[in-house]
Amino acid sequence: MIRLNSIKLPLEHTDTDLEKEILRLLNIPHKDLLSYRLLKRSLDARKGRPLRRVYSVVVEVADEGSLDRRVKKNPNLDYWEETAYQPPSIIANKMTGRPVVVGTGPAGIFAALILAEAGMDPLLLERGRKVQKRTADVAGFWRNGKLDRESNVQFGEGGAGTFSDGKLRTRVKDKHGRKEKILRELVDAGAPDEILIDSKPHVGTANLVRVVRNLRERIEDLGGEYKFGSRVDDLMISGGEIQGLVLASGEEIRASAVILALGHSARDTFAMLADRGVAIAPKTFSVGFRIEHPQLLIDRNQYGEAVGHPVLGAAEYQLSYRTSLGRTVYSFCMCPGGAVIGAASEEGRLVTNGMSQYERSGKNANSAIVAEIFPADYSGRPLGGLEMQRKWESKAFQVGGGDYHAPIQLVGDFLSRTPTITLGEIKPTYQPGVRPGDLYQVLPDYVTAAIAEALPIFEGKIAGFTRRDAVLTAVETRTSSPLRIVRGKDFQSITVRGLYPAGEGSGYAGGIMSSAIDGIKVAEKIVQFAGEGIG
Repeated sequence: MIRLNSIKLPLEHTDTDLEKEILRLLNIPHKDLLSYRLLKRSLDARKGRPLRRVYSVVVEVADEGSLDRRVKKNPNLDYWEETAYQPPSIIANKMTGRPVVVGTGPAGIFAALILAEAGMDPLLLERGRKVQKRTADVAGFWRNGKLDRESNVQFGEGGAGTFSDGKLRTRVKDKHGRKEKILRELVDAGAPDEILIDSKPHVGTANLVRVVRNLRERIEDLGGEYKFGSRVDDLMISGGEIQGLVLASGEEIRASAVILALGHSARDTFAMLADRGVAIAPKTFSVGFRIEHPQLLIDRNQYGEAVGHPVLGAAEYQLSYRTSLGRTVYSFCMCPGGAVIGAASEEGRLVTNGMSQYERSGKNANSAIVAEIFPADYSGRPLGGLEMQRKWESKAFQVGGGDYHAPIQLVGDFLSRTPTITLGEIKPTYQPGVRPGDLYQVLPDYVTAAIAEALPIFEGKIAGFTRRDAVLTAVETRTSSPLRIVRGKDFQSITVRGLYPAGEGSGYAGGIMSSAIDGIKVAEKIVQFAGEGIG
């Protein structure tokens, strides 16, 4: 098989046009092209050039050997062999008891799936509720401001990523087919087929709810078991090895292999782990605001005269700037055609996030605009970043009026350091509601100064980015985990054998795809150890 990369065609093209371009690049007659299929599809939207579709395809030809010279000389051609994921298997399970997975976000779900496929009948513990009930609880919070501490945007089946744009991009290098395994499992569970070929795949919140439910049913069919409303409040440790877990209900669960697939907001669990001597290290994370613009403004900047073309979806952007004091400010979790959402998980603390449906049909675009926070900013204590997040979330709650209304400020007012009194044309999407004010009160001075320095730079990249009535909503603090549960090369905690930190909350991933990949890697290691009688 031969792979052709960077096949560029105008927006207005047909399948026949693609086939003709393949024949031209290979310089073969139509009869020698036995088959082809798409591997990747992307959009070249660089400014100053006409918009083009870019494809990567794999082809089967009648006489591959005759093209050897052409393949070796052309950088956009190479030989291709599909790497299918090879699931781990056990001839004889030598492990005592079944493995336990704590958390049902991407890392927990895919770790459990691999364990279930290997015949290890994992037990999944989730402090929150099933995704359908959780969705209703979240909608209730957005409607009336009544927070359920165990069922919200952060806690519950599917993890925090369930209420997001559902992006599936990652920079993780993987030669073992794990990415393809994840994408195909998602499609089989109800995600759109397009995620298999899109260079920037996304699922959307409504689709994710269905996918998470279907993945649960698949894991259960393979022998896995879920226990909802099961917060882990303690560890049973003996001789530096995990012996089991104690739930909030008082129930004890014996286990010699426990995957900690915690979300980045499991602050009470992090504190418990630190008290039990589990090694935890501080790490860099970011805080800032959500910014909202009309989606049409972003579309016009990215697509130019092609704006509104039926094959183009809502446009995205990605921005980054290193400030004069060495602190990087960047866009994060950009949600085209989406909404800013209330994402609190603790009473008296306010948190924002962004969400989009698959169609991305909302009037506003939103993104986090955040600045780096280094361990030195919070004295480098293992739980110091967590404490810092809480401080500014509490401040945002107070400034917003103490009822989960979010404080907002227009960009023009923020740059002139003038409290906002009235809004412009852009209507904030945050629910339960917003209150205009002064966002310099809700984050450290060095963060607001960094963002104020970066915004005019971003205006130079996207015209209208600093339009006066663009809306800043506070406060975005849950960009990533503020700590790392330290593990060794065998994926186990360096202080408690049999304890396997995994995913975003444990500090080893950043997003749905990388978390799922990390969960798979951890599960593979447990399967290996089970066959060897370790653990």
